[in-house]
Amino acid sequence: MWWSLDNAGPMIIDFHTHSHASDGALAPRELLQEAAAAGVQQFALTDHDTVAGYRALVEDDGAVPAGMQLLAGTELSTLWSGVGIHVVGLGMDIDHPVLRAGLDVLDAARRERAGLIAARLERLGMPGALAGAQAAAGVSQIGRPHFAAWMVAQGHVKDANQAFDKYLGAGKTGDVKTCWPSLAEATGWIVAAGGTAVLAHPLKYRMTRAKLKRCLKDFASAGGSAMEVYSGRQTEEQTRDLCKLAVAQGLLASVGSDFHAHWDYGPRLGFDVSRLPADVVLLTAERLGRQAA
Repeated sequence: MWWSLDNAGPMIIDFHTHSHASDGALAPRELLQEAAAAGVQQFALTDHDTVAGYRALVEDDGAVPAGMQLLAGTELSTLWSGVGIHVVGLGMDIDHPVLRAGLDVLDAARRERAGLIAARLERLGMPGALAGAQAAAGVSQIGRPHFAAWMVAQGHVKDANQAFDKYLGAGKTGDVKTCWPSLAEATGWIVAAGGTAVLAHPLKYRMTRAKLKRCLKDFASAGGSAMEVYSGRQTEEQTRDLCKLAVAQGLLASVGSDFHAHWDYGPRLGFDVSRLPADVVLLTAERLGRQAA
């Protein structure tokens, strides 16, 4: 069934993307141009634990193509009940003191985490991991993909997939979560800055349905008001199921590709919201404005 906002017709949205300000492959402006070429009408750049990519676009005159709405965004790393949870923030004041302080906390957490990951890898016979990952990151927020890039360059693994499968993925040696703020704390930073907090890619956490519902309840109690019902690389059946969950939990439905780079099996930029059931309350730029008001 076709979905529309005030009878405006179908719309292509992407509220979850990454540039090379964190772990994406493209520069912010290049990413924006590719999103426009894909027909995206409402777009958010949501780099991990930073707003540097979005700020670069705002300061770049003429970067936003005609007909596209660009929203402030970020994706914050958090911890809930021992599980690393990501929260997308949309439409917030990026210069709000609460958010800026929170991003400083996360920047320090990322540096601490990088040191812990490097120490673990060095114990496995990979010396120089921290310096190597820092060099791979450059001015970007350091993360596991930068360790993976260094490991490939050093010949420790054949490719990034193997790096995550053996060393960096969930439950592996390099999977360090203890540095992150709580889900409630980080959600509060977004809300305090006038933004909308969105629980990112709920299927990625591989929680039981009961545990996911508890997480969503705690998230909503902390001020969260939306969840992603589409985050790329999921089936139509999974999308429909997440839509039912969003409706049952009283949450707005958000969509985003979680795009990082072009690769054969990766997600494509943009999502046509005509593919969503008509009973969901879709998060849009217009509703973000009303939320902030």
